[in-house]
Amino acid sequence: MAELPDAAAFIRDNLPVKPVATVPGIVLHQAGPSSGLGRLAGDLSPYWAYAWAGGLALARFVHEHPERLARRSVLDLGAGSGLVAIAAAKAGAGKATAAEIDRNALAAIRLNAALNGVCLDIIEEDVTRNGPVAADLVLVGDLFYDRRLARRVTRFLDRCLGDGTEILIGDVGRAHLPRQRLQPLATYDVPDFGSIVPGTVFSLR
Repeated sequence: MAELPDAAAFIRDNLPVKPVATVPGIVLHQAGPSSGLGRLAGDLSPYWAYAWAGGLALARFVHEHPERLARRSVLDLGAGSGLVAIAAAKAGAGKATAAEIDRNALAAIRLNAALNGVCLDIIEEDVTRNGPVAADLVLVGDLFYDRRLARRVTRFLDRCLGDGTEILIGDVGRAHLPRQRLQPLATYDVPDFGSIVPGTVFSLR
């Protein structure tokens, strides 16, 4: 089996820096048709190389409502590219933390944070398997596409709610959202793999 390339070097060389659609003032390394992600990702899905609709909506909401983050400790759960954590940091969060387990995503988060001039704390483990984290606000974008993952995430979020943590979720209505517990806060038209879709930000109760 061929050795996988260095993630940070590969991302710098093959994923051009582009502005983020719908979120002013943020740029990310983003994959294009010639990025050749298969050479880096191996068996891992390169979800982090694209801005997903739920994350775009959540980042836009954070950008538009800095008063909800001022001086608060914020966790971006399953951070991917780091988009939402970066938006939180730029909006004035007291501390912005990105939690992620994919080694390539972790490299992308560090590069993207530097591009945007923000300092992020990074947790390199699956925090959903532990107790609630020390955060005032947890931000969750696009984590309800798989039944098993959604159950684990929801159990973790319930532990956070029990600890007094506020939860905001960005999604496009995927199958495993806990819909009956969601209060919609805002909806934005956002790009999603070639289409424009409504991305909604919810509060979890």
